[in-house]
Amino acid sequence: MSKALEAAHMAFQNDEVPVGAVIVSSDGKVLATAFNMIRQLNDPTAHAEILAIRKACEALGTDRLEGCSIYVTLEPCSMCASAISLARIAKLYFGAIDSKSGGVENGARIFTLSQTHHKPEIFGGIMARECGEILTTFFSLKRDNDQGRTN
Repeated sequence: MSKALEAAHMAFQNDEVPVGAVIVSSDGKVLATAFNMIRQLNDPTAHAEILAIRKACEALGTDRLEGCSIYVTLEPCSMCASAISLARIAKLYFGAIDSKSGGVENGARIFTLSQTHHKPEIFGGIMARECGEILTTFFSLKRDNDQGRTN
């Protein structure tokens, strides 16, 4: 999770919502690291998890990441949870919960739906405090900057 948090700091430095993701093979090799790049790429699907899945699939030359684990600093949204399922990722580790837009333990709860064909093992709350703090700081700075504007 510490590598995912490092990626989240990169997102923060690039004025992106600070979420980072890392995909690790079953033998412990890091296959992909990514952070949110929605604004940089002008792509609403450029979430850290999606970008990491794309990189890991490319690295392995396959469309399935069976046996792999994904570490992400924030509970995945429903889009990312669905992508994790489609990629057949074995284990999902996440940091902070997302009570507003989460798709795992909150919101859509993708992995509880009967239509979801693959359900990873889920481990939430990993380094939750650290993962939550970077998000809180980011959005606090955004609010402070918005309040300082004059129209």
